Amino acid sequence: MAPTGKRPSSKPSGPDPGPAADARGDDDAALFRAAIGPVRELPAVQAPPAASKPAPVPRMARRDEEDARSEFQRALEASFLEAGDAMQYRRDEVPPRVLRRLGRGDYAAQEELDLHHADSAEAEALLRRFLREAREAGIGCVRIVHGKGLHGDSRVPVLKNLVDRLLRQRADVLAFHSAPAAQGGGGAVLVLLKPR
Repeated sequence: MAPTGKRPSSKPSGPDPGPAADARGDDDAALFRAAIGPVRELPAVQAPPAASKPAPVPRMARRDEEDARSEFQRALEASFLEAGDAMQYRRDEVPPRVLRRLGRGDYAAQEELDLHHADSAEAEALLRRFLREAREAGIGCVRIVHGKGLHGDSRVPVLKNLVDRLLRQRADVLAFHSAPAAQGGGGAVLVLLKPR
């Protein structure tokens, strides 16, 4: 056979696989894009609002408030002093013998406040000022005359209970006791004040 002058082809013989086969061989991603066709971008959706952070819980403040409320409730539920009841109180650091001596009148009152004929608001203001001034003057023992409360409309002596409550709340009061009969009895109270 005589040579024809054509070079032999390097391509395999047979039918031509076409452009899809080239794409498959080159890049799978290109094949995927060719299979799904043209795409369009969805419109932008606004992001949902971020959830608001929970407000901080003031646990200590809430506990303090509950403690104060329960203390106030206990004070309201406490039985009131009646006309014949003796007033007595001492702080833990004060020995019991000091309270007994105070009740016997062994301590001389250096100043006196008479609350007769004062209403509750006036009596409270007078008592607070009297105790402050006594402490500033370095006085250790005072007598407060509150009356026995026998002439009031109720069985509860208002001024006596007011004095009892206020004295218990003050940090400068060490102890108090109803005065002995010679110094006013159930109508007066002797109060020991903390040294300045």
